[in-house]
Amino acid sequence: MIVPMADAGLELTLRRTVPAARERVFRAWTNADELKQWFAVAEGYTTPIAEVDLRVGGRYRLGMQPPDSSELHIAEGVYREIRPPEKIVFTWRWESMPETERDTLVTVEFIAHGNTTEVVLRHEAFAEAAQRDTHDEGWRGCLASLKRFLGKEV
Repeated sequence: MIVPMADAGLELTLRRTVPAARERVFRAWTNADELKQWFAVAEGYTTPIAEVDLRVGGRYRLGMQPPDSSELHIAEGVYREIRPPEKIVFTWRWESMPETERDTLVTVEFIAHGNTTEVVLRHEAFAEAAQRDTHDEGWRGCLASLKRFLGKEV
């Protein structure tokens, strides 16, 4: 049973400035090889699965693995909007909970500020505050990881 995405619900918004040009940051979010290098909720996590079909209607799949574990946490979804290098919008669902978790919606905007980029991440349509808060913690970790990844290139 697929539960449709709700029109309303709880949301979170995070803003981070990263040390790279907007085109570079957009590529880090949309290239499977690069996602494998940085997309993780905390240090020590790896991302052995990154599949990207970057087109409206295309699917993505990201598998994160905690340190010292064979367990994978896999998120999947469909791209709803792609405007290089400005914005991507995609649905989000945990593969391990297809019958209990409804699709949520993630919008990532990339705002150029010279040689840096402000990343504005909005995740919406959560069913409950606990779900939103867990994702808030995870996204904070991912954005910190992105900043470290791109900072190595400076």
